[in-house]
Amino acid sequence: MLYLALVDCNNFYVSCERVFNPRLRNKPVIVLSNNDGCAVSRSNEAKALGVKMGVPLYQIRDLVKKHDIQVLSSNYALYADMSNRVMNILASYSPIQEIYSIDESFLDLTGFSNIRALAGEMRQRVLQETGIPVCVGIGPTKTLAKLSNYVAKRHPKSKGVFSINELTASQANSVFENIGIEEVWGIGRRLTASLTASGIYTVAQLRQADIASMRAKYGVVMAKLIRELRGESCVSMEEVAPAKKQIINSRSFGHAVAAIEDLQDALAHFVSNAALKLRQQNSLAGMLQVIVMTDRFREDQPQYHPCITVPLITPTASTTELQKWALCGLSQIYREGFQYKKAGVILTGIVPADFHQGDLFACQTAAPGLMEVMDKINARYGKGTLKLSQDGSRMAWAMRQERKSPAYTTDWQQLPICS
Repeated sequence: MLYLALVDCNNFYVSCERVFNPRLRNKPVIVLSNNDGCAVSRSNEAKALGVKMGVPLYQIRDLVKKHDIQVLSSNYALYADMSNRVMNILASYSPIQEIYSIDESFLDLTGFSNIRALAGEMRQRVLQETGIPVCVGIGPTKTLAKLSNYVAKRHPKSKGVFSINELTASQANSVFENIGIEEVWGIGRRLTASLTASGIYTVAQLRQADIASMRAKYGVVMAKLIRELRGESCVSMEEVAPAKKQIINSRSFGHAVAAIEDLQDALAHFVSNAALKLRQQNSLAGMLQVIVMTDRFREDQPQYHPCITVPLITPTASTTELQKWALCGLSQIYREGFQYKKAGVILTGIVPADFHQGDLFACQTAAPGLMEVMDKINARYGKGTLKLSQDGSRMAWAMRQERKSPAYTTDWQQLPICS
């Protein structure tokens, strides 16, 4: 039997903030999305007060004031750094690790002895070395490991570790009868509505459903999911994340902008971020798309949502090249008289850097190794240490982050001071 563990950080963004600000402990805390819009991370105390995931801040202002809920802006640099620390610790416990998201990691613990004790040791070490609390779910498949983690988080008797593998068939079925299908990995809101309309409400019912008929109605993914719930591993571990076939970098602005110079500044920054991701996976892009948008919620203002696709003669990962063509595209779709609220770039036609068809007559537009040097300097001294002149130089479009905490771990000037 396989022993796959899903290690998930509890209320990750809030937990990161509490590591460096102990005053937030045991208090209701929420962390907001881009531009301080919606709640994307909630402490258990905030959940108990009825704060729902994704609720806009303006809808809960009275609740925030009444219960003195601590509200923070997202600090993505801090969260990414803390995530790396957690994942590095977990990597020492298994040669097979799949980092699933910023706060989740699968580990293959098959063949290890005393797995429950090992899982408890992982929890203790991560908490001691990073201050981040985690829960561990263990199962013979990735889907069951996710469900086990769900149980570990919600039942105090589990002490943060729960393993489906340790249960008898009847005990496991009893657990499944008390979990709604909406908690199953891969089942979203629409699928939940469809399944409940068919009389399937619990994991136990879904697990017992006829695979052939469910495949005919919902497709092969549903068939694999049911087999996973029955203990048959159908979703393999991915030790190395596959290269993305599409890279998107876009953002809503903190304030609407009208001048093309501000749009150029924002777009150059987004291209820089996307190009870095492209180089990190050793790929080249053969096409890019540029999008700009007005605020669709402002019905009192004129609306304009253009998009332009720019095919590249030679695939590239050069920030200078991609910025040049992105700004050319922007110049074609920009129109005066509009208040723009969002912009972005989409890189497609992605191919491996080592295997692509070159152009015999293409001109060399950037010095060889320039991007490599820039990436190395930024990796050593911090993101943005070296960048192109138009990359975020104006920042009139910058996100609202009125409640952002310091960069505790990534900026020497913002290190905590003991006095």
